[in-house]
Amino acid sequence: MTLRTLPALTSLQVRVLLAAAALSSTVSLVLELMLATQASYLLGDHALATGVVIGTFLAAMGLGAWLSQFLAVGPEPGFVLLQWFLAVELALAPLCLLAPLALFALFRVGGPVWLALVVCTVLVGVLGGMEIPLLTRLLECGQQLRVALARVLALDYLGALVGALLFPLVLLPWLGLLPTAGLLALVPLVSCVAIAVVFPVGRRWRRSIAVAFPVIALAGWGLVPLGDRIEDGLYDDPVVSRLQSRQQRIVLTRRRDDLRLFLDGQLQFSSLDEYRYHEALVHPAMALQGRPQRVLLLGAGDGLALREVLRWPGVRQVDVLELDPAMVKLAREQPFLRRLNGASLEDKRVRLVIGDAFERVRQLRGTYDVIIADFPDPATPPLARLYSVTFYGRLLRRLAPDGMLVTQASTPFFSPKVLASIQATLKELNLTTRPYGVDVPSFGPWGFVLAHRGQRQPAQALLPFQGRWIDQGQLDRLFPLSRDLALPPGERVLPNRLHRPVLSDYQRQGRWREN
Repeated sequence: MTLRTLPALTSLQVRVLLAAAALSSTVSLVLELMLATQASYLLGDHALATGVVIGTFLAAMGLGAWLSQFLAVGPEPGFVLLQWFLAVELALAPLCLLAPLALFALFRVGGPVWLALVVCTVLVGVLGGMEIPLLTRLLECGQQLRVALARVLALDYLGALVGALLFPLVLLPWLGLLPTAGLLALVPLVSCVAIAVVFPVGRRWRRSIAVAFPVIALAGWGLVPLGDRIEDGLYDDPVVSRLQSRQQRIVLTRRRDDLRLFLDGQLQFSSLDEYRYHEALVHPAMALQGRPQRVLLLGAGDGLALREVLRWPGVRQVDVLELDPAMVKLAREQPFLRRLNGASLEDKRVRLVIGDAFERVRQLRGTYDVIIADFPDPATPPLARLYSVTFYGRLLRRLAPDGMLVTQASTPFFSPKVLASIQATLKELNLTTRPYGVDVPSFGPWGFVLAHRGQRQPAQALLPFQGRWIDQGQLDRLFPLSRDLALPPGERVLPNRLHRPVLSDYQRQGRWREN
C-alpha cells in the first residue's frame, strides 16, 4: 500500500508536514548564521566568512533540489517520499551538533578550517534543498500542485525569517554557539517524532528516533564543557571568565599578575602594560585642552580608559557610550577586572549610555571638552564606519569650540595607511591633526590621532600628576610621530567614507601581509 492508494491526507497530517518544513527552514538558517559567526570569530574576516557561507549554502540548496528528482521515482512513490524526508531530518540532527564543534577542534590543531566550513555548509545546504521538493511532492499526493507548492514555500520562508531573528536576538546572547548547536540538533528529531505519530508508515522509524533522541540530547549536554576545553586550548593562559553577548565573544585569561581581555579571539589588553596604552590615549588630549570638565568616552566598556579620565581633578561629568552591556557587566562584577579599572564605572561622575555610538551620538546633548574614541581596529566595514567622515562630523557637533578629539589608530608600524587615512578623514572636516605613538609591549608601536579646530597651536600641555608611564617629560616628547611610523613620502591614502570604507582594506593590507 502506498500514499497514493490512501485517502487524501488528513488536515492533521498536512499541518504536521508544513510545521516540519517551517522548523527545518529555521534550523538550516540558524545553523548557517552560526557557522558564519563562528568562522568570523575564529578566522577574523567577517565579510569573507559570511560570503562563503551564504553563497555556498544557496548553491548547495540548488544541488539538493536537483538531487531530489532521483529519489522516490516511480508510479507510486508516496511511502518512499516520506521515508526520504524522515532520513533527511535525521541526518540534519547530528550535523547541527557536530559542525560547530568540528570547526573549533580544527582551529585548535591548525587544521583546514576554511575547507571544513565549506564542507559543513554544503551538507546543510544539500539537505535543506532536498526537503522542499520532497515535501512538495508528498503534499501533492493529496492536494493540487499549486496549493502544495504555495504552502510549502510560504512556511519555508516564514521559518527562515524566524531563524534569522531568533539567532542574533535570543540564541546567541542567551545560550552561545555550542549550547545553541545542542538545542538545534533536537529540533529535527521533534519533527520526526510528530511525523512518526501521525503517519502509519512512520512506525518503522520509531525505534531509530527513540534511540537518536536521547543520544543527541546527551551529546548536546556534554557539548558545552567539551567546547570550553577546546576554547581553553586557544589561549596561552587559563580562562577565568567567558561570555557570549549578541555583539561578541568575551574571554578573560589570567596567569599570575597578567590579566588579558580577548574580544572574538583578538587581544584587547594585557594588565602588565595596558597603562601605557590608556595613559597615551587619554592624557595628551586632556592636557592640551587644559581644563576639561565634560568628557565623552566612546567604547572602552572595560573601564580602563575611564580610570585615567577620572584622575583629572576638574572633571565633573564623563559620558561613557558603550555598545555591549555584557562588557560593562563584566567590568563591574569580575573581581580581577574591577580591581584593574579601580571600580571606575561606579564613580558618581560617570553616566553610562548603552547603544551603537554611530546612532547614539546624535542623541547626546551639550558639548564636551574632550572626546575620546577607543574603538576596536577598523578591520570590517561596520567598524570602519566609526572612523568615517560622517561619524567624525557627528562628533564635531558635540565638541566644544576649544575641545580636543582623540582616537586610537591601530599600529602605525604594521599598518601605516590606517593612521594616515584617519588623519585624512579628519582633515576633510577642516580639523588640525597631530598624530603620535607609544610602544606597548603586548602590541608593539601603537598610534593615535589627536584633532582640534583651527590652525592654532594649543597652549603648552601641563600634566598635573605623574602616571606609571606618562609624565611631563614624556608628554613634551610625544609629538611628532617618528619618521619610521609615518607613511612613506609620496604614498597617498584616501579618507574613509561610509560608501567607501577604505580603512578595512588598509587594516588588512598591513606590512605583515606583504612579507
